[in-house]
Amino acid sequence: MQSFNQTPEQAARDKIDTMLEQAGWKVQSKKKIDFSASLGIAVREYQTDIGPADYVLFVDKKPVGVVEAKPKERGHNITTVEEQSGSYASARLKWLNNTKPLPFIYESTGVLTRFTNGWDPKPRSREVFSFPRPEAVRDWYNQSASLRKRLQKLPGLDPAGLRSCQISAIEKLEASFKDDRPRALIQMATGSGKTYTAITSIYRLLKHADAKRILFLVDTRNLGEQAEQEFMAYVPSDDNRKFTELYNVQRLKSSFVAKDSQVCISTIQRLYFLLKGQEMDEFAEEINPAELVQPRQPMPVVYNPTIPPEFFDFIIIDECHRSIYNLWRQVLEYFDAYLIGLTATPDRQTYGFFRKNVVSEYDHEQAVADGVNVGNEIYVIDTERTRRGGRIEAGQQVERRERLTRRKRWEIQDEDLTYAGNELDRAVVNPDQIHTVVRTFREKWRDIFPGRAEVPKTLVFAKTDSHADDIIQTVREEFAERNAFCKKITYKVEEDPKSVLAQFRNDYYPRIAVTVDMIATGTDV
Repeated sequence: MQSFNQTPEQAARDKIDTMLEQAGWKVQSKKKIDFSASLGIAVREYQTDIGPADYVLFVDKKPVGVVEAKPKERGHNITTVEEQSGSYASARLKWLNNTKPLPFIYESTGVLTRFTNGWDPKPRSREVFSFPRPEAVRDWYNQSASLRKRLQKLPGLDPAGLRSCQISAIEKLEASFKDDRPRALIQMATGSGKTYTAITSIYRLLKHADAKRILFLVDTRNLGEQAEQEFMAYVPSDDNRKFTELYNVQRLKSSFVAKDSQVCISTIQRLYFLLKGQEMDEFAEEINPAELVQPRQPMPVVYNPTIPPEFFDFIIIDECHRSIYNLWRQVLEYFDAYLIGLTATPDRQTYGFFRKNVVSEYDHEQAVADGVNVGNEIYVIDTERTRRGGRIEAGQQVERRERLTRRKRWEIQDEDLTYAGNELDRAVVNPDQIHTVVRTFREKWRDIFPGRAEVPKTLVFAKTDSHADDIIQTVREEFAERNAFCKKITYKVEEDPKSVLAQFRNDYYPRIAVTVDMIATGTDV
């Protein structure tokens, strides 16, 4: 707690002390310096030939950077401090014969911290969540060139095995890196190979830019499993070994994060709970995060020494239109990394988050024109109840059904009940409406798919598990077919859901599959 006689400057320095110590630095007074106390030392008020610097950072007893501390009220114009901090970085340090400017420069209020790497081709400050760990600074200091300098020397892309839309996306993304744009959006139609494009880019960043670690972020476990399979199958054009033979790929399944992994695959939900140091409900990984109930006041992400902000150099965000908002945005902005979004369907918020830096625009219409995707037509089966809902009059006998047990009882309706169309199959079940839709499909599928002798493989998206069961029973009855004809594909079924999905994909039965939560964007059927 700030005391009444504490100045704003001292309050900021107390906060900065805490942040440095959290990150593994030993904060010391200029009157009592002990370089053997830790790998990283932050010395307060270290004397230079232009006056005392607020903090000078030492790693392995070598001076590597400075921190200029300002009160939090200076946050709105913190960039005006850059000249002052740059002067201290270029100054001569007392007792040391340093001839070159110190490369790593920070301005901080304890609330806002900005960082400039003086070894970048065009040094530009950027906001960071906190200070890096001394081990990371040591690695940066010992590298022959900074990451941003290495990105300037990426070799030309070999187009072999790539579609023109993939070549364009990768080349424009790398041009964005060379301009040091922190966020970039790749918009490519579903089916045009977004993940393959991303893996090709990741391979080039690891091989040619010596990226230390890259995060491939998904929003459901299903997509994570598929991404892992694609990494395992990927063979680069300039090497006959698979990606996973060249680099370590880890899909996060617990709280353990291997530091020797060059690629980590994780759901954004799991990463949030990892940063919070909390256990997570495994089922949360199976649901699109945009559909999860958001707490009214989400707990903010705090510094985590096991996964510090500098842990990843690049973060690829799959289906980014669903996972960059609200609670989850904190996860992305915690890391000091380039953010690359992948989506087929960006919206205005997506464009805004990625600062309108769209490096690829390849929509479904273009994919169809190029023969990458097939076209489609939409047929709507509409009912009066779907549109306008319905009315149950008082005195009418109605069936009450418990949601989980499906136990039934008959009751006389006490008063008139009017329900809206969006309440169907949730609060109110109208079996006739389900029969009408299914019967219409049974009668019309030959018109929709002329020349077909068998019911085409059909996927039905249900609202709830109970709704799915109603649909399955109705389909079997209307088509006069056996159990195997129509089955449920969901994480909650007793039968292995992946084997049911494989049956749907490869076997004659089921002809019709009903799903609630499992088959979503990215599922290959």
